[in-house]
Amino acid sequence: MKLGIMQPYFCPYVGYFQLINMVDEFVIYDNIEYTRKGWINRNRMLQNGKDEYFTLPLKKDSDYLHVNQRVLSDNFNKDKNRVLRKIEANYRKAPQFKTVFPIISEIFHCDSKNLFDYIYNSICSINSYLGINTKIIISSGLSVNTEEFKAQEKVLAICKELNAEKYINPIGGVELYDKEAFQEQGIELSFIESLPIEYKQFNNEFVPWLSIIDVMMFNSVEEIRSMLQKYELV
Repeated sequence: MKLGIMQPYFCPYVGYFQLINMVDEFVIYDNIEYTRKGWINRNRMLQNGKDEYFTLPLKKDSDYLHVNQRVLSDNFNKDKNRVLRKIEANYRKAPQFKTVFPIISEIFHCDSKNLFDYIYNSICSINSYLGINTKIIISSGLSVNTEEFKAQEKVLAICKELNAEKYINPIGGVELYDKEAFQEQGIELSFIESLPIEYKQFNNEFVPWLSIIDVMMFNSVEEIRSMLQKYELV
């Protein structure tokens, strides 16, 4: 069984979905500390030929709370409509807008104010649209107490609980994980590296690695599914 593990990100870039698509089971951390200035509750879209950040505003709280303990801001209904209007304005002439915008709108109008639940819903909705059927597991549902372990030990403990034979990690973790340590536990460690992906964004110079929203607006499901195969394992 091939396993992937990632933090939750809202409407992440296509590489996130490459990993989900290639593994048999995918664990999303919910009981990890929320990190400010990361990608958990923000991403980038296309605006006037350049990248523009959009954010899910959070209610002010302790920086030490887990992602599943954080909640969206009290003014979130107003904030999400503002972001949706910006998405609509930026992409209304995109070829897949009429199909994709209702899906994005439904994601933004998720009833939950819990940050993790809100992000989890977005990932599941996009998986469904793209035909990705990988089993998704929430980390807090595992018997592993993830707070007892550091990065590599935590991953190894989850792999052992789920009987994973192969663990796939994004290429950014190549300095964090030791293939020999995994091999000693009977687990094959590989790293996924996305190959360059480019598509037409109106008549602008291409801006890479934006939110999956951008990919969906300019490409059909069939085209995106082809993109999901554009990676190397090292």
